[in-house]
This record gives sequence, structure tokens and C-alpha cells, in this order.
Amino acid sequence: MGHSRRVVITGMGVVSSLGESLHSLWEALCAGRSGVGPLTLFDTTEFKVHFGGQIRDWDPVARFGVKEARHIDRFAQFALAAAESAVQDAGIEFSKLPAEQCGVFIGSGIGGLNEFEAQHSTMIHKGPSRISPFTIPKLMVNAGSGQVSIRWGLQGPCSAVATACASASNAIGDAYKLIQSRHADVMITGGSEAAITHMGLGGFAAMRALSMRNDDPQRASRPFDRDRDGFVMGEGAGILILEAEELARARGARIYAEVLGYGMSADGWHITAPDDQGRGAARAMKRCLADAGLSPNVVDYINAHGTSTPLGDLAETIAMKCVFDGHAPQLQISSTKSQLGHLLGASGGVELIISALAIQTGILPPTINLEEPGTGCDLDYIPNVAREARVNYVMSNSFGFGGHNASLLIGRYFSGGRA
Repeated sequence: MGHSRRVVITGMGVVSSLGESLHSLWEALCAGRSGVGPLTLFDTTEFKVHFGGQIRDWDPVARFGVKEARHIDRFAQFALAAAESAVQDAGIEFSKLPAEQCGVFIGSGIGGLNEFEAQHSTMIHKGPSRISPFTIPKLMVNAGSGQVSIRWGLQGPCSAVATACASASNAIGDAYKLIQSRHADVMITGGSEAAITHMGLGGFAAMRALSMRNDDPQRASRPFDRDRDGFVMGEGAGILILEAEELARARGARIYAEVLGYGMSADGWHITAPDDQGRGAARAMKRCLADAGLSPNVVDYINAHGTSTPLGDLAETIAMKCVFDGHAPQLQISSTKSQLGHLLGASGGVELIISALAIQTGILPPTINLEEPGTGCDLDYIPNVAREARVNYVMSNSFGFGGHNASLLIGRYFSGGRA
């Protein structure tokens, strides 16, 4: 296959509770604004939790037309919308590229939960003969990848990753490896999620995974804080265009950053709780650094998984100390879930986009609501106020139920090599 190729990010698109453009998202993040508020997607009166980071004013008919909107679940609509933004941002013309060398890897933790619930209700109340023929194509986890590949007629590697909250990061890492090893030239990749439904909200609340701060939603997500009491559900999509460097340079593309490393691991510990010493998370970070061929002390910033759960934030902190050792106090770390909520399977996509924007702009978004660090959470989490800092190497962490861990490392792009 020849030597491994350099892989770069040339396009990015988001659907988030802080906006549907990179500019609006970035402006809100740097200002420390929260996208969390009361849920209006359905009546939450009987639920324990009444708030989340929902996408407001979403109009699929205006965006896709009546027919397409009816045939595609909300999570796949988000994937398509973010992919369209990313393709436009990259200025890439797929009609001029070999379709079999362009592919799609989009992760989702849960997939079409909206459709699943709607059709289950139809079956219970009206009988099985009334189930929609679009049920399965709408609810399947790979519908996002499938719809995006169909939209541009892409015929290269196409898959969907479902590793809970690590889904997008695993999808991006897998896409990176495909380009690096010449199995593809361009990949549309990332994650999408729309799990703020009756079952989604009720299920996570029943597990006691969610913050119960109903009286103060905007301050409910507080990663690494002493008073953190669970995560806040979010929804949306983060999609990136990864491209072989030589292809990007040949077409004069703007390059946001270079993808340098990918590591993954399993905790082998518990279906929902993280390894209490963060050993699985540490292994993913170490493998990511080894894959990049870089020493821990070059990493400037980490976009942490940081969900705002008592166990998770502490385990991630212990893992970062294990991996970075003497360099750990110099790390600049933040959890943007404090502002967006937790996008589950989409989080890694949006967070890698944020990581690339940090390299581009020289601004690191803050961890809002961090008032009093929790016991053992004693690193620099960029509390409450964005920080100006030139960063060359950024890591993004995603850890999911099932014990799935994924870490990605990106760097400032230099045509001659690394920083």
C-alpha cells in the first residue's frame, strides 16, 4: 500500500444547541453561554428531569422538503444537515472525485429512537398492520451514514459506529485510518444523536445518570465541580471532512488541522461505571500518543470527556495524571459539555470540531459552572472564562457506556511536517 499518508481536516459542520454554524457555536462557547434550557420537544411533567440541550426551531420540511423529512429520523436529519455544512465548508466537489474512494463513517449511540417510539405506539394502539414501511430504514443506527452516502453518491467505505458516547470519536478514528492506509481518499465522518425522547430521557433518569437541577438548568452541567450531580442530555451532530493531505493541497483546500493519532481501549470493568482508576481511559490516551509518535509533554490542550458525573470526571482526571505525569499540571483542559450538554454518540464529533477551532483561533473555550473543584479534580480546567493560548497539539477524549474509550490527537498543520 506504500507509506502511510498524512490526513487533514478540510471541512466541518455542526447542528448544536448553540447554533448551526461554526461561527455561532464558537462565539457562544467563547462567551461562556449555555445551550441548556427547558425541554419543549414533549411534555416532561411526569419526568424527573425537565431540561436539556435541545435543538430549537428545527424545521425538517423547510430543510429537506415534505417527503424526505417524513422518511428520515431526526438523528439522521441532523447528520445530513451537518454533513451538508461540512461539504460546503470544505469546498469539495464529489462529482470530480472517484466515488469509490470517498466514504462515510458516522457514529450514533442510539440511532432513530424517535421513530422507534412512534411506531411502537402505533403498533400498541392501532395494531401491527399500521406500522410504517419506513420504520426500519428510519430507526437503524446506520441510517445517518447511509443517507449521507446516498446524498453524494459515495461508494467507498461506509459504516456506522455504535459505541455509546465514544461513537463519533471511534468513527473519526476509523475514517482517519482508512485514509492513512489508502483505502479511501476522502471521508465524511463524525456523529449524530437525537435521543431526547420519552424513553431516552426517562431511561437515563431512571439510571440516575442525569443532573436533577431542574431549578437551574443552565448551571446543571458542571464538570469537575464539587457539586456535579450527573450529565445533561444534549442532541445534535458534528461532521468533519477528512482528506488525504496531497489531495487537499492539490485542490487548494483550507486545512484546519492535521489528524495525528487515534487510540482506543475497553475498560473491561462495568457496563456503565468507568474503571475507578481510569485505566481504560489512560490506555486509550497512551495508544493515541504512540500512534502519533509524540511524547505526552507536547500536548497543549485537552477537550475532556468531562460529562459532569461524580465518577467519570474523577476517573478521567486520574487517567490524565497517569498519562501526562509531570506535564499534567501544565495541561489546559476544558469540558464544553458544560455548555452544550452531553450529545452522547455525537459528542466526539462536535468536540473534535471545537478542538480544531481552538488551534485555528488561539482561544480555548472554558468549563463553565466550575465554582469549587471536586475532590481529586485539581488540574487546570479553564474555569468559567475562555483563554487565549496558542496551541499546536490538542487531544479530544470520548468514553462511553460499555467501557468504550477513544482518544484523538490533532495538530496545527504545517506543509513541511509537524510543529
